[in-house]
This record gives sequence, structure tokens and C-alpha cells, in this order.
Amino acid sequence: MNKLREILKINFPIIQGGMGNISNATLTAAVSNAGGLGTIGAGTLKPEDVEEIIIKTKQLTEKPFAVNVALSVSPYTKEVLKLIIKHQVPVVSLSAGNPAPFIPMLKEHGITIICVVASPKQAMKAENAGADIIVAEGYEAAGINSNLETTTMTLIPQVVEAVSIPVVAAGGIGNGKGLAAAIALGASGVQMGTRLIATKEAPFHHHYKNSILAADDQGTVIVGRTVGRVRRVIRTPYADLLLKKEQEGITLEEFNLLTTEDHHIKGAVEGELEQGFINGGQISSIIQTIPSVSELFEQMVTEAKEQLQKAVAQL
Repeated sequence: MNKLREILKINFPIIQGGMGNISNATLTAAVSNAGGLGTIGAGTLKPEDVEEIIIKTKQLTEKPFAVNVALSVSPYTKEVLKLIIKHQVPVVSLSAGNPAPFIPMLKEHGITIICVVASPKQAMKAENAGADIIVAEGYEAAGINSNLETTTMTLIPQVVEAVSIPVVAAGGIGNGKGLAAAIALGASGVQMGTRLIATKEAPFHHHYKNSILAADDQGTVIVGRTVGRVRRVIRTPYADLLLKKEQEGITLEEFNLLTTEDHHIKGAVEGELEQGFINGGQISSIIQTIPSVSELFEQMVTEAKEQLQKAVAQL
């Protein structure tokens, strides 16, 4: 049996990426109910808001789900981790910071640890600290990315070689061919964010979903590179504004003010694409439908199996 599925007690080797402050119980539960691992992204949400989402998710699914904590982003890291323990959330995903100080406490409560990394070195450190699963994310992915800017296809085999625990591929994956490619590179599964935005259950504004469907190969851009804050977003009027500001010369403080979670919610939830941004990965260019999460997973696994069989026949 696939080791990732065995550890997480899921039917499909598919994990939902943490979506920060736009996370919600509806999509998280839909992913878990469909056989994947749904994930709540704590982002910069206040502990009481995270707790509300956890409680609602538990009402909507009896399946395992995770909470992602971006360690250096959340001002409430310790409080959120206590909530995860309190509500017996079975899996935690740690990103954007050193997970080592927090892993022993979580392990004491039997919580499975996923660590998100951007390099083999980070992966080895996470494994040595006690991680159970590594998510290796290439910079094709949506949202805040590593300044290393390593692509998924080169990152995955390096991380697989560097650690002995299951590796999950993230960044640029949204269909069965991507799943097959990840498995062929040695990964045990995939993590997706952008593809799950464009599903029936995702409670985001139709302007967000339609922007993903309309994106071509140049449909996403990197903003924040000039100030050391690499973020991949869908190209919208607001993204163009950010790029213009960078060309004119912007400070890190000014950039941070223009990319607060308020601006994120403005774009993703309220659909105000001239006043807020929407995260989106390079996979946007091949997304053309809005299926249910269950339909998506079934299609992906079927396509992946067919693709791997075709690939073997070519050798």
C-alpha cells in the first residue's frame, strides 16, 4: 500500500494545500470526504477563528484532516498549536519556519507531522527533527514561495534521494498527468491548491474561479521579488498595480501593506480584482473545468494510472 495513504489514513494520495486566511470548513471537509487530506490554513487568523473552522470541519466530516501553520507568518503559532491538540486534529502541516521546536510537543499527542520544504537540506533537517512526511514545493506553486525558486521537477527527485520518509510533490500539479509525473519522480503523492479553488465546493468568488479558467501560460506572475517576498498570483489589474509599484521602486513595508490578507480576501472572496490579489499557480493554464472534488480525484487517479501504463509501453 502507498505509504502516504497508510500514514494519513486516506484513499487517494492527494493533500490540499493550506490556503491561509481564505481557508474554510466547506472545502476542507469536501477534500477529506472525497478521500484526500483536507487542510485548514491558519494563516494570520486569530485563534478563535481557527477554532471555529476546526469545529465546523469536524461537523462536516469524520475523515482525517490537517491544519497548516505557517510558523513565521502566524502571530499566534503557539495558540493555534494548542488548539490542534485540544481538538485532536490528527495531522499538522508546518511551513515557513523551523519546525524542530514544535514537533516534540505535537508528537506527544500522537499528531502526524507534515513539513513543507523548498530544498533537500530543509527536508533532511525536518526528517531529523521528527517529521513523518515531507511536502516539497516548487516555485510553480501559488502564493508565497521560497526565494530559492527551485522548480518542482528538479526539487522532487533531490528530496526523495535525501530522506527516507514519504515525499509529496507540490507546485504545478492539477491533473492525472501531474500525479503520474510526481509518482515517477519518486514522490508518494501530491499537494494541490489552485486546482481545488476551481471546484464546485470551493466557496470562493466566481471571478476568482473564472480567472483561473481564463489563464494562459502567462496567466500568473511573480510579485515581490524586488523586496525578497516571492509570491505567485493570477495576473489581474491589482497584480499589474503591484508590478508597476515594484518598477517604480517600492519598499518592503509598502509591499507588505499592499499584500495584506485583507487584500487577499478582497480578491478571492469578494471578487474585487482591482482592489485585491488572488493567488494562483502555473497549473492555472491547463485548468478548464470546475468539477466536484470527488469527480476531480477519481479522474486524476484514473488518468495517472493510464498515463503510467502508457509511459512504460514507450520504454
